[in-house]
Amino acid sequence: MFQVDENYTRVSEFVIVGFPSLQPEYFHLVAWFFFFLYLTTVVGNFLLVVVFALECSLQKPMYIIMVSLALADIGFATVALPKLIARYWWNDGALGFHTCLFQEQMIHYFGSLSSLILMTMALDRYLAICFPLRYPVWMTNRTMTGLTLFCWVVAHIFAGISTVNFTMMPFCGPNKIVHAFCDTMSLTSLVCGDTTRQFSEAFAGAMFVLYVPLSFIIFSYICIIIMVLRMASRQGRAKTFSTCATQGCIISIYYIPRFFVYSTPYFPNLKMTPDKRIATTLFYSLLPPLINPFIYFMSLIISCRISSYLINFKSFYFY
Repeated sequence: MFQVDENYTRVSEFVIVGFPSLQPEYFHLVAWFFFFLYLTTVVGNFLLVVVFALECSLQKPMYIIMVSLALADIGFATVALPKLIARYWWNDGALGFHTCLFQEQMIHYFGSLSSLILMTMALDRYLAICFPLRYPVWMTNRTMTGLTLFCWVVAHIFAGISTVNFTMMPFCGPNKIVHAFCDTMSLTSLVCGDTTRQFSEAFAGAMFVLYVPLSFIIFSYICIIIMVLRMASRQGRAKTFSTCATQGCIISIYYIPRFFVYSTPYFPNLKMTPDKRIATTLFYSLLPPLINPFIYFMSLIISCRISSYLINFKSFYFY
């Protein structure tokens, strides 16, 4: 429980500070950078959704989950970037109390959603490679759609718990958020009173969302690698690795920097300045949504070329 004066006045708004050491002469340059980043992310992922919707050959379970991730990426960028752009373009970093809580809710919602989607991707590849004969029966378009909808619903639970807790916490003084957006850790630091329990709960929730999917992803990829190494066909191994390499790149970019940021409070020797912490957070939050469309389009091109090569190879030797 928080011991505060019953007559305290709750802050009515928060102010996004962004990078605290950034000089004003660079504000417009940073605003243009994030505007270009936002535009590229939204357009790239939107085109990805359109291509998958129009191309019948791509309407398969694996691509359904890719479309879901593209929509989640659009949602995250739309929640996180516009206010940061406004902060540096018009020096408008103010957010109403409930608006900030809504941003915090959606930031962590889309983060949890992405983690669950990556786990579902790993499940799809695990079943496709380790159980190729049963895969068409187990993983239909309907099954994948159901799993995707399940991810979109369950992700609200993790984000909603922290948001409900914040509505009951006393914010009676400081209102400057030294971050690019409202998030759990930044808001916890502004609560009046001892926030040790709240910080521990928030960290435990973040670790659960991070490590449970990651543990399954690691398990599934170990099984996939073992299965691929047992394949007699070199062409089959190449095609399988090319399919998994796409997801492997995205998963690495998503998890490795995130693990580093989450772990720094518990390792005294790993000190990060606010600017470095914000930059690292933006890196692992915004880079995957930015490059996912390019990786997927390149994956489609490579997959088509490998399929063409295999067809030509069979035609040459068997006809």
